[in-house]
Amino acid sequence: MTPLKMTGVELRRVAMPLRSPFRTSFGTETDRDILLVRVVTDAAEGWGECVAMAAPLYSSEYADAAADVLRGFLVPRLAAGSADGRLTGAHAVAPLLAPVKGHRMAKAALETAVLDAELRAAGRSFARELGAVHERVPCGVSVGIMDSVPQLLDAVAGYLDEGYLRIKLKIEPGWDVEPVRAVRERFGDDVLLQVDANTAYTLADAGQLARLDPFDLLLIEQPLEEEDVLGHADLAKLIRTPVCLDESIVSAQTAAAAIRLGACRIVNVKPGRVGGYLEAKRIHDVCVAAGVPVWCGGMLETGLGRAANVALAALPGFTLPGDTSGSGRYYAEDLTEPFVLADGHLDVPTGPGLGVVPLEERLAEVTVSTEWIAL
Repeated sequence: MTPLKMTGVELRRVAMPLRSPFRTSFGTETDRDILLVRVVTDAAEGWGECVAMAAPLYSSEYADAAADVLRGFLVPRLAAGSADGRLTGAHAVAPLLAPVKGHRMAKAALETAVLDAELRAAGRSFARELGAVHERVPCGVSVGIMDSVPQLLDAVAGYLDEGYLRIKLKIEPGWDVEPVRAVRERFGDDVLLQVDANTAYTLADAGQLARLDPFDLLLIEQPLEEEDVLGHADLAKLIRTPVCLDESIVSAQTAAAAIRLGACRIVNVKPGRVGGYLEAKRIHDVCVAAGVPVWCGGMLETGLGRAANVALAALPGFTLPGDTSGSGRYYAEDLTEPFVLADGHLDVPTGPGLGVVPLEERLAEVTVSTEWIAL
């Protein structure tokens, strides 16, 4: 591809109210404070969505810190590392940013914006670039912790009626066996069902987690602390339900190590968590080589992030339905044309780059601030 000359980067904060509160073991979200990154070049512009939350609860990253590191370190490094302001391609972004430790979500947003611009200029889609083999992907839905089991059952019934092919229940100590049992009893054994603990348990809870084994779950996601990879390997020997890692997997290297240690039989790939879609593809390739299924996780993305996630989920190793829900699951009105579920699937965008762009009026409505960094 022809190197692109960057003229500037825009950091844009938007406030997106959620349709309903989304509760996990680490907190409850009622709206999303989202940092968007727009890279402007001489040939095209590209968008990236930073998935860092407003507070450092899911990970150490948060939106204000992401904006700060982009402004003070990542964008200047990208500019300084390009010859005459020209980048040789999105593949050069990660090496240029590597001296800055951590901040993978901020790096992912910047790399995605560069990749989007590069692909738009070349007339190529994200799906084609990543190696997608499917035109549509099966979709699951993540169901937050509820105030009561009847409320949960009503929510699950609604999602199944909408056509979602897999249900994921958020769990925590005190909200695990009973809600899972209730969903199984109400909807039967044919429903694809899994649970996500978001690091809420310890190895001492192995006995409690083993009580989930009779419910034939697809997996239990990230039961222990993210750094406790050996603990997950020990847990995997004590329960029958397959262990899936999420927060523990931050690179292809950590994925390979976790698989080798026997800490997981399945991997959740979240591009923001691992530093971008190019690294996400490397994790996919590592897992395929090891015979480990992968699926695409979600971070309540707008249509911009959802478009890229759907493209990623169309790769051959993504054999389980991901959290690539339709736009209406989280937002009454999305930033882009909405992704609409059809027969439990979402279509993979085929247009250049992400294949979607923000709707100007909607973007203006939800924008809180903008900052232009000239290069």
